[in-house]
Amino acid sequence: MNPAPRDECLEMIRVKNDVNGNPRHVVHWLGLEPATPEGLDISARYDRVLRAARAVGGRKFHNRQYGGGVVFQAYACEMPERVARIRALLA
Repeated sequence: MNPAPRDECLEMIRVKNDVNGNPRHVVHWLGLEPATPEGLDISARYDRVLRAARAVGGRKFHNRQYGGGVVFQAYACEMPERVARIRALLA
């Protein structure tokens, strides 16, 4: 049986709006990484994904309930395009 593509496994969690009422969505950083690069430890991989996410408007999500998240201020219809752009930057 073939494993599911990462897009099908990508979970976008809706969180509270920002102070201006714009919607926000959180994605776990492992879902943004296209493939596990060889020779990098976990913190280097996390930093690499955060740098790529910042280039398209993502930020580190500071929350006790959801560790390792990247938050985007965007509507749900914009999220697949942003995820694709992050993966292209990391490829």
